[in-house]
Amino acid sequence: MTTNIAPEADWDLAPHVLAGARDLRLSPEQCDLDYWITNVAQGTLKGLVNGHHPDAVTPEHMLKPGPLRDALLMEFSFRSIAEDKAARAITQLVTAAPDEKSMQFFATQLLDEARHAQAFRAHMVEVGVPEADLADVVAEFAGEHQKNVLDPLEEFGLSVMDGPHAYVSGVAVLTILVEGVLAPTGELSEHKWKIVDPAAASVERGAGIDEIRHLTVGSEIVRRYVAQDPTVKEHLADVVRRGNELWAKLPVFAVLQRREELFQAGIEQIADFIGDHEIWPGRRLLDSTPDERITKALEWAAETQTTRLAYMGMDS
Repeated sequence: MTTNIAPEADWDLAPHVLAGARDLRLSPEQCDLDYWITNVAQGTLKGLVNGHHPDAVTPEHMLKPGPLRDALLMEFSFRSIAEDKAARAITQLVTAAPDEKSMQFFATQLLDEARHAQAFRAHMVEVGVPEADLADVVAEFAGEHQKNVLDPLEEFGLSVMDGPHAYVSGVAVLTILVEGVLAPTGELSEHKWKIVDPAAASVERGAGIDEIRHLTVGSEIVRRYVAQDPTVKEHLADVVRRGNELWAKLPVFAVLQRREELFQAGIEQIADFIGDHEIWPGRRLLDSTPDERITKALEWAAETQTTRLAYMGMDS
């Protein structure tokens, strides 16, 4: 990367999601269209191939049928649908944005989410899914999860954006209940695929760099609304409460459990290849369990949400 790229957009310098959510402060005025062109299009994305660094290769074991490849296809199918839905929902925030800088920011976020979806699908092609069959494979591996998890979340988000305080409510749903939950699971994905499939981990790294910006700018927008009009706080607290209640009712754990069980079966087949690689400091990947990894992702999601709510002035 060149020295004129903002650190949070630099592939090597950008923090991970948890650190970024905790420490970084960005505004829509900072992250306008010019920022995106300079720091993202000409910075984060420079030289990428299919959303990952060209030197991040996919090992031969990922091309073979089996639980490891199925785990990847299940995960990336789900992620691609989620990113598509986010991009479509953001069109409403582009339309409703109250000023030019906010409109520009959400226009760039829309493009980011559409690009993430493309990168997840492109890597599925890299592991052997024919492009002509891609839509069918996505439906096969994630169609049920879309119906049971993503469709209800989309319905909730769109209903919120059709109600009181529509713009800031939509920003809150996207920042707290969508990005704030999915971004930490993406960080776990980067850790677990790092040695198993470096290209997959690299795709997640690129998406994570963007999500930090989305989380921080969205949080700043909500923070300003709450500070300017305290009556908004009660409404947004109710939106978050209802959103969390919906999350609790959805079979999210079952989706993660099936994915991690497949991943576990797969890494056991390539134990010699993985060796002593650690998924996080002090914990070997091979010693980690599906429940442990899921618990860690949920802990990170809760920590991210708590941090963001406190910054927004909605922690009490």
